Amino acid sequence: MNVLVLVALAGFADPAAEAPRYEAEQIFTPVEKQTHAPGIVECANGDLLASWYGDAGDSDAAVLGARKTKGEDAWSEQFVLADRRGFPDCNTCMMIDGQARLWLFWPTVVGGSWESCLMNYRVSASYQDPGAPKWDREGLILLKPDNFRDEALKLLGDRKIRKPRGAIGGPDAQREKLGDPLYQRMGWAPRCKPTVLPSGRILLPLYTDTFAISIMAVSDDDGSTWYASKPLIGFGNIQPTVLRRNNGTLVAYMRENGDRDRIRVSESTDDGLTWGTVGETDLPNPGSGIDAVRLANGHWLLVYNDSASSRASLSAAVSDDEGRTWKSKRFLEKHAEGRYHYPAVIQGSDGTIHLIYSCFIAPENGQKQQMVKGIKHVAFNEAWIRAGD
Repeated sequence: MNVLVLVALAGFADPAAEAPRYEAEQIFTPVEKQTHAPGIVECANGDLLASWYGDAGDSDAAVLGARKTKGEDAWSEQFVLADRRGFPDCNTCMMIDGQARLWLFWPTVVGGSWESCLMNYRVSASYQDPGAPKWDREGLILLKPDNFRDEALKLLGDRKIRKPRGAIGGPDAQREKLGDPLYQRMGWAPRCKPTVLPSGRILLPLYTDTFAISIMAVSDDDGSTWYASKPLIGFGNIQPTVLRRNNGTLVAYMRENGDRDRIRVSESTDDGLTWGTVGETDLPNPGSGIDAVRLANGHWLLVYNDSASSRASLSAAVSDDEGRTWKSKRFLEKHAEGRYHYPAVIQGSDGTIHLIYSCFIAPENGQKQQMVKGIKHVAFNEAWIRAGD
């Protein structure tokens, strides 16, 4: 473990009064096969639980996990969290709900394209012992959004929708699919953790590569049932992370999957049921995942690749005005031959910020196709960001 600065925790002290703290380690020795798209939660006993997808050895990609027991320096051996044999299981996210239950969300790709994925969940009340959780319930989240064809075509104009890898059909197929109930209802996948509102409403941010748009899966009954919000239609805005302002406005920041080269943004004033125009921020984005968290002191933390063209650097930025400006920033990674992406960030009960992300490292010969892939965990505080590079 590489410990740069580590001092005793001091609760949720004023960031200006705290000493900077930072520590980092790989969750496991990086490997050559795919390892990507992690999630993280802190358990009530102080353990950290991580998830990601990767090669399980005897099947297509599976959802894997590991545990860092409170007080220990190293993570456990990895274990399987979910594996639909014969089908790839992909992007993961997790949460612990108001009933202290662990939720795992992930998509299974049924066909050869992300258009075909189905949204899975598993729930556990027994997840704080060593090894994998004992799952109590599992199922699919099936969404039936109101027909958004006409609105989408109006917003699209004469532009074309980028065809996702593996998608079927000719050059205009994606436009034609906008009116097809099958493609409106399938293909939704998670990336960032859910947001739980003061009312108890759960918003699970989802996106579809079919049209490069986003949506919220909404539950008002602690996850027993789910329904669809109005889609966030920007034809390039995917993988949202959602934060709530003190006045109740929700802000969704999204990866750009088009040609804007900027983090996309949209707001909701009705607890996530409908969303305004999808715009763009001043923050760059090279077509890579982001994540954000509201800290206990009300400040917002955003983790993103601060480049319009490369995932070789990863930064954390802090806003003390609820996302209107981002005045403090610090590099987490900056290495020309690496790829550091798909962050997942939370704040622990002791105030520590925990971040994990996909860490692709090129060999010394610089051959990017030979990168080894790992999941890196870093723990730091706001004062470390404010100290600057």
